[in-house]
Amino acid sequence: MARPLSNMLLKGIAGLSASRSSRIVSGSFYYNGMRYSTTVPNDPDTHEDFQPNIKTESSGVSLNDIVEQDVKDNPVMIYMKGVPDYPQCGFSALAVRVLKQYNVPLSARNILENPELKSAVKSFSHWPTFPQIFIKGEFIGGSDIILDLHQKGELKEKLQDLAANEKSE
Repeated sequence: MARPLSNMLLKGIAGLSASRSSRIVSGSFYYNGMRYSTTVPNDPDTHEDFQPNIKTESSGVSLNDIVEQDVKDNPVMIYMKGVPDYPQCGFSALAVRVLKQYNVPLSARNILENPELKSAVKSFSHWPTFPQIFIKGEFIGGSDIILDLHQKGELKEKLQDLAANEKSE
């Protein structure tokens, strides 16, 4: 039983297309509706070889620096529960659904994978809830604000040059 299951899992991983989704920075992926994680929770019963390795500790880069770099480098950055193709809450799903209507490059981080990242994002934006959306380096807000901007036509204006840049590349 273990061998066919591992073969199926490996075939599933090999069959995943990187171009199928947006740039996703996450420690998990989904296949046929099931979530697979590349990290192991901090469990005292887990051998240290299998514990998550947070590279920021050894590299001297703080999570605040990572958030700042994410926001600076990505025209549309969303910190959310889950990933754009598989949101893990209704608010994150709503934000992604609205943003995808504009056909802009969407980058995301799954805050459920790292509680310290979640705290760093809250500290960076001074905003308590998720998702958190940044457009061209500016903190916009959550799904309610994105939806409101969309309904007023203001989100189209904010994203217009991004959609044009994406088409020309």
